[in-house]
Amino acid sequence: MLDKDLAQRLIVEYQDFINNISFIERDITIDYKGNNVFVGLRRAGKSYLLYQSVHQLIKNGHKIEEILFFNFEDDRIDGLQISDLDTIKLAYEEMYGTKPIFFLDEIQIVEHWEKFARRLVDTGYQVFITGSNAKMLSNEIATTLGGRFYITEVFPFSFAEYLKIKNISLPKNWQHTPATAIIRNFQQFFVYGGLPEVIEKEEKFKREWLSSLFNKIYFSDLLMRYSIRNNRALKVLIRKMAESVMQPVTNNRIAAIVSAAGFKIKSETAAEYCQYLTDSYLMFAIENYASKLQDKVSVKKYYFCDNGFISLFVTDADTLLLENFVAITLRKKYPDELMYFNSNVEVDFYLPEQKISYQVSYSIKDPQTREREVRALVRLNNYIPQNQMFIITKDEEEIIEVDGSKIYVVPAWKWVLG
Repeated sequence: MLDKDLAQRLIVEYQDFINNISFIERDITIDYKGNNVFVGLRRAGKSYLLYQSVHQLIKNGHKIEEILFFNFEDDRIDGLQISDLDTIKLAYEEMYGTKPIFFLDEIQIVEHWEKFARRLVDTGYQVFITGSNAKMLSNEIATTLGGRFYITEVFPFSFAEYLKIKNISLPKNWQHTPATAIIRNFQQFFVYGGLPEVIEKEEKFKREWLSSLFNKIYFSDLLMRYSIRNNRALKVLIRKMAESVMQPVTNNRIAAIVSAAGFKIKSETAAEYCQYLTDSYLMFAIENYASKLQDKVSVKKYYFCDNGFISLFVTDADTLLLENFVAITLRKKYPDELMYFNSNVEVDFYLPEQKISYQVSYSIKDPQTREREVRALVRLNNYIPQNQMFIITKDEEEIIEVDGSKIYVVPAWKWVLG
């Protein structure tokens, strides 16, 4: 049971900490007058979105004393139960004569937290929540919250946000001027990803930090949370998934690959493991637009939520990193629309509502590669007329005109900033 005096000390401590913290404002749309749930990968910056929200509310006229912030990963309050949430509320009310705005960080640790959150909203409180487990978005919890919250997926920093951290501004007419500093920084971002803490580290420590974070996710968010006993099979599966970015895979295929490595698992187990990986936000999946309903469920392409994790498992991974980078960028902007297209023609990414298609190729200097990538987009355009077609490369740029249409070949760094 949570001691009320401890709760009060922590509330004051959190208020002082947040009031004095500095942060990079994220390029994420937040409804500061509504109720919000921020979900995503560990260490992706969800807590800082809470800090950003607090500071914005203070700018809007609120006082820090109105903020009831609580970090449920604080080791001083281990093992909380739902009854302790009322203790936190009561502890605040005994100190202040005002109605608080709740900021509940990593609240999924407390079982049945969603009932408390719903009760707060039903009784007129404004609530901000973070969590690292996609189970927070399950049908059951979404029903319990009853549409009362705006849910935002938080990914690691974008390249534009990365440049903001590095205090690098885009020069005027940057699309048409030499950009060596930007390209040099893009290479770091491309390989090590956009997790806030890894950005600030020296290059020689980046891989070590990423490895430490992966182990935290692996042991806490996967093995312990789901009571996985065949842990070596899971680790092999993750490595093989990193090697298989770009390729549609079935559960049967995943099981066969892992079993061939000496750790036999069934197709059903492979499906469970893949679900755990997406639930922990380590990975996300996209479906084939052209598939029948049954195949949409059973055949998917999987991508990692940050390029840094692929670099942990695969050497000389530039081609994989490029497609993974494009997948992340599109997933952030079009979370409910992004698919791939595979039906007599294979196109890496397809946005059916926008009618925009993308091929990803590290380089199209080789004539056969160029012809293959162009042919795929032209065939899709003949089948479903496209509004725009792109080939995203590492550093090549041109406009290809074919059959009366234009295909824009764009370097990844310029595409993502544009």
